[in-house]
Amino acid sequence: MALLGKLLKNRRAGDAGLAWNRPGLATATEITVTSADFAHESTLPDVHAGKRIGGKDESPALTWSNPPEDTAQLLLVVEDPDAPGSAPFVHCLALLEPTVTELPRGALGKATAPAGVQLLRSDWGRGYMGPSPIKGHGPHRYAFQIFALTEPLTEVEGKPVDSVKPKQVLAAARAHARGRIDGFYERA
Repeated sequence: MALLGKLLKNRRAGDAGLAWNRPGLATATEITVTSADFAHESTLPDVHAGKRIGGKDESPALTWSNPPEDTAQLLLVVEDPDAPGSAPFVHCLALLEPTVTELPRGALGKATAPAGVQLLRSDWGRGYMGPSPIKGHGPHRYAFQIFALTEPLTEVEGKPVDSVKPKQVLAAARAHARGRIDGFYERA
């Protein structure tokens, strides 16, 4: 597997494709996002990595400042822009009630999502899927992004929001505030 990582070393989706840079989600109003489990631009602890590489798939604890008063919903997006594909890999996608301002460690698991959190489809199932980059591919950035939506998302293209692909949700979402914290993970 390390050979594959080395062969794909320069193949990365890139930051341009992150939800953060989508026209409907890019805004100057900021929400401060922090985590008790990692500092911005530091290494994610192994417990947050994917089970298939020895982690526990536990989402990190996240806290954020209050969104603007007229926020209809919050959208949480966890993406890996260093995935060797054409677009960042979506590790988690969730809609939250605007009154939710924190998630404890492990809250984004399929069986552990608290009230006020609706887990949507990611690129591989529902709920948080921890980092599991290709061995030898180098460090991967994981962007934990919160968007304050101006309108609730219940349907996308005439279908229930929980049945559509992440790219469809991200294309339909409109934000008026956003925040982000990034962590890194690498398999040597």
